[in-house]
Amino acid sequence: EVQLVESGGGLVQAGGSLRLSCAASAFTFDDYAIAWLRQAPGKEREGVGCITSRDGSTFYVDSVKGRFTISRDNANNTVYLQMNSLKAEDTAVYYCAADRSGVCTILPTLVSGTVALRYRPSSQGYDYWGQGTQVTVSS
Repeated sequence: EVQLVESGGGLVQAGGSLRLSCAASAFTFDDYAIAWLRQAPGKEREGVGCITSRDGSTFYVDSVKGRFTISRDNANNTVYLQMNSLKAEDTAVYYCAADRSGVCTILPTLVSGTVALRYRPSSQGYDYWGQGTQVTVSS
């Protein structure tokens, strides 16, 4: 059975750190890009970042750049999300999702009046999802 299992969530004070893990089984993990997404209470799910399949390139949304780092260990079929300098607004359920395209979606986006390339969650959807892990940041 294909599985993605997140772990590592919890309660942390603002400014603290957490490392989430996403462990995969029963599919060719190396071929898949892995995205992290989150959903806060009452809000739509949003992308956090993504790591490509083979070369491990990473992409992040602006709100987490410089604070969050995604890495992958293909030998152990695991992707990590290291979260530093956590803020109350990072409170959400965090999900990992696998994309068989192997790539992360980068789109031209209007940022402060100019067009820049930015990571966006896949518009094609994802092939596999984890069950989510709660991250709560107290202010």
